Amino acid sequence: CVLLLGYHSDSVSAPPNRARLHSILLLRTHTMAGREILALGGVVGRLRASTLFKTGIRPRWLSTPATAEAVQLFDKLLVANRGEIACRVFSTAKRLGIRTVAVYSEADRNARHVTMADEAYCIGPAPSSESYLRGDKIIEVAKATGAQAIHPGYGFLSENRDFADLCQSEGVEFIGPPASAIEKMGIKSVSKQIMSNSSVPIVPGYFGDDQRDSLLKTEADKIGYPVLIKANLGGGGKGMRVVNSPEEFQSSLDTCRRESMKSFGDDSVLIEKFVIRPRHVEVQVFADKHGNTVHLFERDCSVQRRHQKIIEEAPAPGLRDDVTEKLLTAAVRAAQAVGYVGAGTVEFVLDKEQNFYFMEMNTRLQVEHPITEMITGADLVEWQIKVAAGARLPRLQSDITSRGHAFEARIYAENPVSQSEFLPSPGVLRHLQAPPTSDKVRIDTGVRQGDEVAPFYDPMIAKLVVWDSDRSSALRLLQNSLAQYQVAGVDTNIDFLRRLASHQSFAATDVHTGFIPQHHEALFPPPSPLSEERLGEAVLALLAHESWQNHRPTDEDAFSPFSDSSGFQLNVRGRRVVKLNHQSTSYTVGVCYNGDGTYSVVKDVKVQ
Repeated sequence: CVLLLGYHSDSVSAPPNRARLHSILLLRTHTMAGREILALGGVVGRLRASTLFKTGIRPRWLSTPATAEAVQLFDKLLVANRGEIACRVFSTAKRLGIRTVAVYSEADRNARHVTMADEAYCIGPAPSSESYLRGDKIIEVAKATGAQAIHPGYGFLSENRDFADLCQSEGVEFIGPPASAIEKMGIKSVSKQIMSNSSVPIVPGYFGDDQRDSLLKTEADKIGYPVLIKANLGGGGKGMRVVNSPEEFQSSLDTCRRESMKSFGDDSVLIEKFVIRPRHVEVQVFADKHGNTVHLFERDCSVQRRHQKIIEEAPAPGLRDDVTEKLLTAAVRAAQAVGYVGAGTVEFVLDKEQNFYFMEMNTRLQVEHPITEMITGADLVEWQIKVAAGARLPRLQSDITSRGHAFEARIYAENPVSQSEFLPSPGVLRHLQAPPTSDKVRIDTGVRQGDEVAPFYDPMIAKLVVWDSDRSSALRLLQNSLAQYQVAGVDTNIDFLRRLASHQSFAATDVHTGFIPQHHEALFPPPSPLSEERLGEAVLALLAHESWQNHRPTDEDAFSPFSDSSGFQLNVRGRRVVKLNHQSTSYTVGVCYNGDGTYSVVKDVKVQ
């Protein structure tokens, strides 16, 4: 039931100066899992009703009011992705009453996203080039199952103009921008020119078609070092090199060209002035098919390794109000310049004086979108689905407000060796325990305990997202939540994230894209040797687990001597030598049972 108290309008086309009564409550009753939940929404910007989240049910984002128009949503939705983003989309689709279809590779046959969907279909072998990048196979599944729309997630085909075109030609709605917008923003030289023509500030550089090495070198000399070489079709940090002197230029150019050709099938590049100690700030924008465009504030993604984000936060800390206003306005103008529809992110680089310059636009939902959801209360996936179905934006710009502060930390199965080496660590998640979730702590994940982190894909385990009333409180919550995260079976970056989140410069908002190299010693301390006590605890825990397994009855008669597989030998004192690995260091530990309930543990024993 819906009860409206007072006057309420959600028409996006309403004049900005139209009188509105802002102290309105939209009272909704939702029935989920046999329980009724009262939810508040439609209040000015955003209401956080923390007590409503203590039901144990994944909360519905409370701030999206009923649209002024009745729009028929899709009956069935296919997600052309895997992992946590597929699970994320399925969660919202199910809440909206939309049936879901998953696609999977042979390596993902038992993956979490497969079990979450109403239907699931294998589309090929493990390599993504033979499965998740096969748009033709995905379209076949969509048509065979009657899926009316495809959500591409992020990565894979999410920014592929040809796939968006294919969806349109086959009569399947692509939940994303028009193919023309993908193309314009996907070619960096083209997007820079469009932004320049739209009065959006751009970094000085060379964005031309003439790709002769000698000309590029001449242009770099004119711009002045340091410069940044970037793949014209690049993304994700691939095909990028900072060049500090003319002597480094040619080798860096050759490397960029190789990476670009390998990753994107094109070796054209552009040259930009490299901003010293830049901040990476991006703006979430959203547009519908009726010409309405809004922003949902900004995010700071400055802390990166190899041009890939690690910890993101929203809103961006320390920006002057006038800079924030100009930044948000420029982002909306950028989206309008290419006829954008759906969710997009306009990325900017800021110098130390807070001058900002357009960097690129990601024409998809970002990995870090949850922190925007936490500060605005909007479910961006719900917005995507409704806009793709033809609805107007759920909120006017004046109704979108930011409250509190949010962080996202990406939990990866990787071994952070140094600033340039984050080595993937595929394997089975033998133990996985995330911190408790609440209205302030959110876990987006695509894996469960016992699942395998396959070597074929991004090794993300989860995204840890926290929110609190201010940055300091949110940061403490992030630190505490990271301390509670437990993963065994693969190496992870959790300890690295804890050091980063606890660093005094990070707490002081002194962040930039060179933060990790600058604080390398603090973030990558030399491995400390394990104490004999910790080694003893590890060995005894291992032996206790083995003993429990070995003493489980293997015969119908639990008291039969033939049921005991413990390896007991008469008149022989129990001895074992165990080899342990910790942080790339190997330990050989001897353990002996003393007969009185105690054990002797000797480190670095010689193996006979």
